[in-house]
Amino acid sequence: MRVLQFPLTKITLGFVLGILLAFYLKPLPNMVFCCLGASIFVLFVSNFFYKKQFAQPITFGISVSFVAVFIGMTTQIIHDETYNKTTYYNQISDFEKKHTLEVVLRERLKSTFKNERFIANVTNLDHKKCSGKILLNIKNNKTFLPIGTRLQLTEKVVKHKKPNNPDQFDYGNYLKKQSVSAQVYTETAALKISASMDKTIWYYSDILRNRIVSNLRNHHFGEKELPVISALILGQQQEISKDILQDYQYAGAVHILSVSGLHVGFILLFITFLLRPLPKNKFGNLIRLMAVLFGLWGFAIIAGLSPSVIRSATMFSFVAIGMNLKRSTNIFHTLLVSLFIILLFKPSFLFDIGFQLSYLSLFFILWLQPLLANIWVPKNKIITYFWDILTVSVAAQIGAFPLSFYYFHQFPGLFFITNLIILPFLIVIMALGVFVMVLAACNWVPEIPLKLLEWLVNSLNSIIKWVASFEEFVIKDIPFNSVMLFGCYLAIVSIIIWFKKPNFNKLTVALSMVLLFQGICFASRWNNQQEQEWIVFNSTKKTIIAERKGENVTLFCSKNTSKEIANNSMLKSYLVAHFSKISEQKELSNLAYFKTNKILIIDSLGVFPKQIQPDILLLTQSPKINLERLLQNYKPRTIVADGSNYKSYVARWKATCEKEKIPFHATGEKGFYRLN
Repeated sequence: MRVLQFPLTKITLGFVLGILLAFYLKPLPNMVFCCLGASIFVLFVSNFFYKKQFAQPITFGISVSFVAVFIGMTTQIIHDETYNKTTYYNQISDFEKKHTLEVVLRERLKSTFKNERFIANVTNLDHKKCSGKILLNIKNNKTFLPIGTRLQLTEKVVKHKKPNNPDQFDYGNYLKKQSVSAQVYTETAALKISASMDKTIWYYSDILRNRIVSNLRNHHFGEKELPVISALILGQQQEISKDILQDYQYAGAVHILSVSGLHVGFILLFITFLLRPLPKNKFGNLIRLMAVLFGLWGFAIIAGLSPSVIRSATMFSFVAIGMNLKRSTNIFHTLLVSLFIILLFKPSFLFDIGFQLSYLSLFFILWLQPLLANIWVPKNKIITYFWDILTVSVAAQIGAFPLSFYYFHQFPGLFFITNLIILPFLIVIMALGVFVMVLAACNWVPEIPLKLLEWLVNSLNSIIKWVASFEEFVIKDIPFNSVMLFGCYLAIVSIIIWFKKPNFNKLTVALSMVLLFQGICFASRWNNQQEQEWIVFNSTKKTIIAERKGENVTLFCSKNTSKEIANNSMLKSYLVAHFSKISEQKELSNLAYFKTNKILIIDSLGVFPKQIQPDILLLTQSPKINLERLLQNYKPRTIVADGSNYKSYVARWKATCEKEKIPFHATGEKGFYRLN
């Protein structure tokens, strides 16, 4: 694999490894800085002896790798807010009391049913200067708040909660990886809005996007088409409905709704095409380069400077510089340089799902697509065009599907048909869309191109909806853990290496990696088959209990909720993670047994067997009982209250248990309860 022989590859891999080590191990900063200094000193010494031919090249290479690792660790520590004493999170000693915050809105997120959400920069905590990002939730917000708005509020700062149920997406952990340390909940009436704005590049970008969208809406651009074109060109997905988003996911086309290399690459080609008449001399090349760079980063600013668009704009900027300097550039070098520079300034991008998918897809397109394209060389230009689209799509999907399995547990089987159909559409939509957006930014929206763009987007949505309607081709609920992810990529890479230049040794390695992956899959399922557990899920107004023995799950719930619970997304996440299925559904009773534990379940009726000594007492549906007397009579080891109880009841029970010194577990506060 020739790309691994590049010195920059080893440096970048070491740098990435350093970021990961610092993120997960949380080493002492002083120790890392000392190690960095020592590794640089060793590098200079090894370089001196290498030049004098007293040392082997491998010694110098190892020294460089260690320096790269410690630079990566140092970079992560510098950007990690947990090490920064000036961040608001590290200055709060009591999270139970309210604090006065001054914040600046930086990014608008997709709203929920109850709240409008923003990522905001905290500038003051209790009238003291500080820094850090926070997730701001504004209930029933009826006031439009542009990016750059300065706000003051007095509320509790809330730590990120862990998922309330097993194997759910950990949104709090995701926010931490994006350097968002906590969140705050407030209402519009509690906000003090400053008259002055924080006029940064994000402020002007937001104003420009709002002007474009407002002009399109005022000229009656379709309500269903506007969110899609806003995502395609402006990188704004907040207004896309769940139904449209699901159609794009099922059709394998959700990537076109996120501004990435596909869109930025088109901007590069489009500007280069428009500037072809310029003379190919030093002055003409300079104008061409400046125009391309201005166009790429202008588009990135309009698109909100998301991780994917920054990565793409950085990479294609290097490509543009190479093209206009008339020097041959290795595309893998360009990819590695862009990766290194982006992570040097923003190491948290490494943990962004879109960033990971983009880089892997692009790497496999560059590495694998030429091999696939040479399998068959059509003589007809039109067939060649569609064959190239197909091979690019297949290469990208081969690189991305393990990550898709790991994060989303599904795979669109008709992705190749979708890409064959929509890419020609997308080229026209992008060209016309950029043209219309530029005119809309100048407050001029011609009727003919506007209606043509609306028709094209409507046709695109219809095609996507038609492909997504074949749901039987969407493979769902695929169990896939992190060890399987690693084994899958080892198998894929080894097979491609063998396929490029077949020989016996490479075939042996490839087959060994395939067997290793199969072994990992078998071991994962076997481990799950040996497990037994009894779980009380946290579900509002419902009682859901599951008993799992290996791959078989027995579900306990009331009669009126059994049908809707079977399709519960919370339960599906648990089943997929444990290679399991619901083998039986039973009505909830007052007594349950698990291993050596006797569990008494008291519901709203408050009726239960009297002459028993339970180990665990489960309270559901807000029973009206005298808990203090019950505890004195039965002396259970643990009290559990699920999410079906009134909060006032749970608070009273908690106080009683504290008085009686008996452990109390409320699923609404601590999440699910598990016995294993």
